[in-house]
Order: sequence, then C-alpha cells, then structure tokens
Amino acid sequence: IKLEPITGISPSFQLLELYHENTFVTSMEANQDAMLGSFPIEDFWTIKVNDSNPNRVRGQFNDVTLVEKFELADDDYEKRSDTVLAFKRRNQLGRFNDAASDASNAAEAAQNRVYEEAAVAIKIGDRCEVDIVGSESMKRRGTVRYVGLTEFQSGLWVGVQYDEPLGKNDGNVQGVRYFTCPAKFGSFVRPDKVTVGDFPEESLFSDEDM
Repeated sequence: IKLEPITGISPSFQLLELYHENTFVTSMEANQDAMLGSFPIEDFWTIKVNDSNPNRVRGQFNDVTLVEKFELADDDYEKRSDTVLAFKRRNQLGRFNDAASDASNAAEAAQNRVYEEAAVAIKIGDRCEVDIVGSESMKRRGTVRYVGLTEFQSGLWVGVQYDEPLGKNDGNVQGVRYFTCPAKFGSFVRPDKVTVGDFPEESLFSDEDM
C-alpha cells in the first residue's frame, strides 16, 4: 500500500522483484503477508515494481501525444475578449502602447547621439582610461583597438586592449573578430565611458611600498 503513492500502481496489481545492482535476486510475491526483513535484502539493493494491470495504457501519463489538446486559431484568439492579448489592447500595454514605443525610440536615438559625439575624439591606437562604474578606483587603462559598429549589439562600441588581463575576450565576440589581443585583455565599452589622453601603462604593483 505504501508503494502506491510512489508508483501509481494499485497493490492488487503490484509485482515486486528484488535486484542487486542489475542482477535479479528473487520475486517478492510468494507470500503477501511477508515482511521486508524476511527477504535477503541488503542496503542499496533495488525493489522493482511491475504493473500487472492488463487494462493500463503504458505511457499514458508521460506521453503528451495521448493528451487531447484544445487549439484555437489565431483569428479566433484575436476576437476573444478574455485573453491576455485583449487585456493588453484595452490597457494600451506592450505593442499597443504607441506613446511608450515612441518614447523608447526617442531615448535610444538620444543615447546614440551621445555615443557618436564621444566617438569623434577616439582613434585607434589612442591611450585611454575606461570608467567602469563611475568610480576612480575602477578606472582601467589600455589602448584603443577598435571604434565602430558591432554585430553583437546596436550602436557604437570601442574595443579596448587593457594593460592587464581584466577584460572578457581577445577581440573576438560571438565568432566575429574586431581586433586581436591576448586572451582576457580585450573588452568592448561604450564611447562615453572612454577618455583618451596621456595615460602611461601602470603596473599592478605600482602602489606597493618598495
């Protein structure tokens, strides 16, 4: 009875077999009143529960092809008033919110203008300092290796080879090579995070007492 919630098989149709690893040891149906301890069972052995019900359809609970599905044509779905689509349409959400879409496009255009203005002063070969999170302690120095558009994301990007292995790539992103540098020295950042100028290379140990 205790095996029924686990196996889904009624006790009257359970056929129990005892296995040691993959080797059959004995059937456990000889005496229905026998206790588990009366069988030659050891730790980590396996009890296999077989279903003898001749009316049971094998795989009926895990084969989704046997489950009848409700399907609704796209045109019929569009006409219903009790759907998520209808809710979004009534409340002007998602693609039905023209104002939000226009605002989003305007914000993206404004941000791209910021990138373009910053990129004008950046040239390949320039020494630079990259502002990671707006903190002086997180600025990283390196050399500009790429300025332009990329395939991994829209807008302008600057490819930088850091002086130390603090980057994420070697100039190759998603199978496209934009520049070449040692592994973990390359990174791509937005132009407004890059300041070009006289930034000599610093050692990791430059702040240590000698």
